[in-house]
Order: sequence, then C-alpha cells, then structure tokens
Amino acid sequence: MFLQLNYQKLAIYSASRLFVADCYKLTNYFPAEEKFGMISQIRRAALSVHLNIAEGSSRKSEAERKRYFEISRGSVIEIDAALDIANDLGYLTDAEIRSIG
Repeated sequence: MFLQLNYQKLAIYSASRLFVADCYKLTNYFPAEEKFGMISQIRRAALSVHLNIAEGSSRKSEAERKRYFEISRGSVIEIDAALDIANDLGYLTDAEIRSIG
C-alpha cells in the first residue's frame, strides 16, 4: 500500500480483503464458460465490498459513510445469492461455500 490511512486498521477492512481473496479462489472452480458471467459478477461484487468499505470509511459525514456501507452490504447479499446458484449448478459444494472467511 502506498498510503497509510486509518481505514486500513479497521477489522472489517482486513476481513473484506480476505473475503475478496476467498471469492477469487472459489470462482477458480467454476467452468470456463462462466468467465464472463458468474465469475466476473462475483469477483466484481467482492471487490465492490472491499472498495466501498475503504471509501466509506474516508467520508466525513455519517450519512455518507452509511450509504457506502449499505452498498457494500448489498454486494455481499449479491454474492450470497450467486453462490446459491453456483451450488445449485454443482460448481461449488456446501463445504466450499462455508469456507469463505
């Protein structure tokens, strides 16, 4: 990291960083034909979680911070729904999904 900012000390920031890595690793199990479908969607949503936590933490007003955190939460829900479909299609097992940090 080229900047040393306070949000990097937050536990949720560290957890979301691990969450992004877990999502990337899990989508490696998906078939190649999902590269521009579910793989891309899950990875973009996971990165959105992390980036919105970082950006929201830097906002001065509480209302702005909450909005970024709400967007982040929405991305987590999006990932959860996508992983349900991935499970239904046999791309991931229940155990693999539960392994997400």
